Amino acid sequence: MLRKLTITVIYIFLLAFNANAGSDGELVLKKDQPEKIKDCFEKLNRATFSFNQGLDKVLIKPIAKGYRNLPTPIQKGTSNVVKNLSNLITIPNNILQGDVKTAAINTGRLVVNTTVGLLGTIDVANKMGFPKYEKEDYGQTLGKWGVGPGCYVVLPILGPSTVRDTAGSFANILGGDPWYNASIHGNNEFLSEGVYITSKALSGIDFRSDNLESFENLEKNSIDFYASLRSLYLQDRENKIKNNQRGSLEVIYKDEEDWEEIDSK
Repeated sequence: MLRKLTITVIYIFLLAFNANAGSDGELVLKKDQPEKIKDCFEKLNRATFSFNQGLDKVLIKPIAKGYRNLPTPIQKGTSNVVKNLSNLITIPNNILQGDVKTAAINTGRLVVNTTVGLLGTIDVANKMGFPKYEKEDYGQTLGKWGVGPGCYVVLPILGPSTVRDTAGSFANILGGDPWYNASIHGNNEFLSEGVYITSKALSGIDFRSDNLESFENLEKNSIDFYASLRSLYLQDRENKIKNNQRGSLEVIYKDEEDWEEIDSK
């Protein structure tokens, strides 16, 4: 009950946040109206972005380079484990979005990879011909429910987000994130917060390792690196919410946070 109440409160908060003042001073609810996402906190966002860039250079990037030097089977196995665990967020969001069929498929994927696939280190489901896996999260679900993104924000360490996606991230933890509710081996042991945080960290390192050159090239060729990343993130999130694969910008996915700019000709 408390978890459901938490999600409800977050949802109401987002609706309130997306009520913007019109030209006559009255509040107008911005729902299902396409508009440019505002960078309301740009000065603070740029300061946070600079902090994140400094942290990346002294810590995250060196770790990613070291990770890349690990044997390929270890890298692949780690990536598979993180992807398999992400089903525990994707499945309830499939249900919340009314896609029960995909939820059932992803449940089967989770069971097969966790058992036959040795806790997810081997993507057996893929070898068995399961449909392509697409991650879903609470931010995407809120977007599909008609909740506007709100302002663009840059979070310390976590990076680009919006008010809606940030609230969705809190819903992962406060709203009954299934990472904490999944029984292991049927003996009523539960995934801990430490497992959740570790998996997210590994996912970030795996992504950073795969995109070392991409980010370097983007930074080198961008007049404003901050603005370039902001544009990429917002277009990627829009594509994911609408389940689009193409547009003026094509986004290539490896994992949930993966995006890089490719010209669509």
